[in-house]
Amino acid sequence: MPISGMNHAVLYVRDAIRTAAFYRALLGFELVVDGGTQYQFMRAPASENHHDIAFFSVGAVAGASEAGSRTVGMYHLAWEVPTLAELADVRARLEAAGALVGASDHGVNKSLYARDPDGLEFEVMWLVPSEHWGTDEHEAIIRPLDIDADMARFSALGVDVGSAK
Repeated sequence: MPISGMNHAVLYVRDAIRTAAFYRALLGFELVVDGGTQYQFMRAPASENHHDIAFFSVGAVAGASEAGSRTVGMYHLAWEVPTLAELADVRARLEAAGALVGASDHGVNKSLYARDPDGLEFEVMWLVPSEHWGTDEHEAIIRPLDIDADMARFSALGVDVGSAK
């Protein structure tokens, strides 16, 4: 039974419409199935899936997630962008919205961390081409992220890093 990848995630949120609007505005997701206030199914801009994420409303009185502090649960989802320039663009949008909560260089990927309107964390990351992983492949690395320096470094190596907007 070979697994070929992750297809989609479903999250319980206070307000599916509000969360869908957030993903549309900041990450460019498109609405696929509009279930009104009950649910919203969305697809990432370059995805070939029917949907990549769905949001189900549980109501405004729902408490905050305690996953990782008092309960088990999911830490975050990670969304991949194809270039470092696009990662820089996402960083600017997340910062402007007040959603960005962190940024890390993990060696094999460059990551931004943000929170949605319900405080659920997600990651937006660029995956370093595997031929440039080296020994980082087997390390749990957390360094400060410097997208500009990474763009210069990988561009010099012949990697398509995109173009600054």
